[in-house]
Amino acid sequence: MITGSVLIFTQCHKASLFPDDGYDERLAGGMASVFDETSKAFTHPVDGLDDRQETVHELGDAAFEQTFVSAPAPVNSGLGPVFNNVSCISCHHNDGKGTPTAGLPTSSMLFRVGLPGMDAFGANLPVPGFGGQLQDLAIFGRLPEAKVNISYTGQTVQYPDGTTVSLRVPTYTFTNPYQPFPANMLTSPRVAPPVFGLGLLQNIPESTILGYADENDANADGISGRPNYVYNPQTGQTELGRFGLKANVSSLAVQVASAYNQDMGITNYIFPFESCAGQPQADQYNDDPELADSTLNYVIFYVQTLAVPARRNVTDPDVKLGGELFRQINCSGCHKPVIQTGPDLSVKALNNQRIQPFTDLLLHDMGDGLADGRPDFRATGKEWRTAPLWGIGLFQKTNGTPYYLHDGRARTIEEAILWHGGEAENAKNNFMQLSLADRNRVIKFINSL
Repeated sequence: MITGSVLIFTQCHKASLFPDDGYDERLAGGMASVFDETSKAFTHPVDGLDDRQETVHELGDAAFEQTFVSAPAPVNSGLGPVFNNVSCISCHHNDGKGTPTAGLPTSSMLFRVGLPGMDAFGANLPVPGFGGQLQDLAIFGRLPEAKVNISYTGQTVQYPDGTTVSLRVPTYTFTNPYQPFPANMLTSPRVAPPVFGLGLLQNIPESTILGYADENDANADGISGRPNYVYNPQTGQTELGRFGLKANVSSLAVQVASAYNQDMGITNYIFPFESCAGQPQADQYNDDPELADSTLNYVIFYVQTLAVPARRNVTDPDVKLGGELFRQINCSGCHKPVIQTGPDLSVKALNNQRIQPFTDLLLHDMGDGLADGRPDFRATGKEWRTAPLWGIGLFQKTNGTPYYLHDGRARTIEEAILWHGGEAENAKNNFMQLSLADRNRVIKFINSL
């Protein structure tokens, strides 16, 4: 954790931001940074929590790891009747990214589903009998909504210098649905993203995010970027989306509550109805909400106060040059390196921090190769939120095997870059035009984040 800080006092000057050369580049999360390069790098609380906050964080940590069972049960009751996994940690391994498998205990992949059109809140129309998410597991006596099989074929990409890379093209097959799928059902694969640093992202001012938007590409750089606006069931308001792979959730509270409800079938005060309510496999217990309000709030605070791993190797000449190339080829057009958070009077480490998330939290058209064809509020079937890059160089340690992009198809950072299209086509092509040595420097820089 950070053990000290430096204060600079000047005469006759109002408080202002430090100059760029006055910061320690390693502090990706500002005061909310932690120096750990092990498999547990994503699991630490932010620095400076008071005694009560430390207790709440620890309670949330314990709840995040709890395995749920089917009702009735004296402890952790309420799993299902249909679900995708049995605990938060089962999908977010070491608080990091998930694994793109289906139907296995280690699986972190799920499928959002829907029908063309929008409901009264601007979301996808639910699929009769399946809702908005496909649950591929079920408790005893119930049927999974369907099973999912994943297969890959190869696609070769050749650089101008003759070097080739083989990409994996995924194919998803749904089998044994408990009732027939409608012919026009839309599907979207999603692998669980990391959960650290979310309190900092929640604390980025809305005006900052909107300031990055350029829907009409006024600066003619080929990058537009636009915000998603989503319905918040807790507040009953339409709000700026910043969480989820399509920026389809506006708050951490809704993100956590929705995961309990949709991924595990656990009802709570934000989502008090079973994910399969009205379907044949719904239970008949009068036990909703199944999750204690306090437990949900503990977990919300836990993910809000997870620290960001510090950057590594920032003085390495190749890393420094890779960072310059990253900006020159305009990867930074979407992956914004530095952002200032807003005020937070309750958690000091989240308050007015200079952070390096490498995201703008906006939607971007990523081209046909990554398209899922399923809109999500204002996001089209080709648009995805810019993924934060902080911590990406530690995915192999935290996850065992690293996976990248929304569905984990990319096995390396290089593969992930080569999948970029649409608004990122120019940046990808610029990367491909680099020499092999410079491409490796860009990748080494990204691995330092």
